[in-house]
Amino acid sequence: MPSLLDIRRRIRAVKSTQQITRAMKMVAASKLRRSHERVLNARPFAMQMLRVLNSLAMRVGGEMHPLLDARVQPKAGGKVMLIVITADRGLCGSFNSNIVKNAGAFIVEKPEREVALGLLGRKGRDFFARRGFEVRYEQVNLFATLSFEDAEGIGAAAIGEFTEGRVDAIDLVYNEFKSVLQQRVVIERLLPIARLNEAEDVEAAPAVDYLYEPDPQEIFDTLIPRHVDMQIFRALLESAAAEHAARMTAMDAATKNAAEMIETLTLNMNKVRQAAITREIIEVVSGAQTQ
Repeated sequence: MPSLLDIRRRIRAVKSTQQITRAMKMVAASKLRRSHERVLNARPFAMQMLRVLNSLAMRVGGEMHPLLDARVQPKAGGKVMLIVITADRGLCGSFNSNIVKNAGAFIVEKPEREVALGLLGRKGRDFFARRGFEVRYEQVNLFATLSFEDAEGIGAAAIGEFTEGRVDAIDLVYNEFKSVLQQRVVIERLLPIARLNEAEDVEAAPAVDYLYEPDPQEIFDTLIPRHVDMQIFRALLESAAAEHAARMTAMDAATKNAAEMIETLTLNMNKVRQAAITREIIEVVSGAQTQ
């Protein structure tokens, strides 16, 4: 049985850990509020832009713009670049492990498909780089000062890989923020621009004849790269909000576990102290009786 001094030291250590986890929970909650606001502001524009370009891609040929050239179907083979978005830090529950697991499943899902990686975040970079995967792009320390310029740099690299023919498609994998308690891993096609299902589109809305001003080529050259940047930016914002939510939940659970451990250790300490007091009383009584 541990001594009374050892138990007291352990209680002090657990209390110090509890103070840290409680502070990390409060910091994550504060950051989550700001990140949640940014996600809610970015979603409507990004989703509407995606719907418009999906509809547009169905009505024009791939020759209209290089980023509309569907060289490979979403479930076919070819060379695919998978952009994996993870966190730079841990202590956020299963946030990073879920991304890594789903990215690994995507890689081994079709053996005939070649997969190169673009890694955003230190945790994903450290995991995949040590295992010999082909890495085309990597960036860490991204979420501390996340801005649209960061998404533009990533988008330019992705567009370069696609237009120069080094990859046939580009996919994103990230955690989508659903609520404080729920984050959903999403794998979605970034390039080429996906086309709406023709049967669903006919049922959903009548055919639309687009009028271009000043001309289609100039509009596509401006709009489609901006769409790519916006979808990457939205994914980064979703991942940042989901990370803060996961960390807040994990630190809340750690704080509660520390409180339970302190209660258990305090009970054991009281038992040890009571046993020591009882033993001393018995020794005193026994000594008095012998005299």
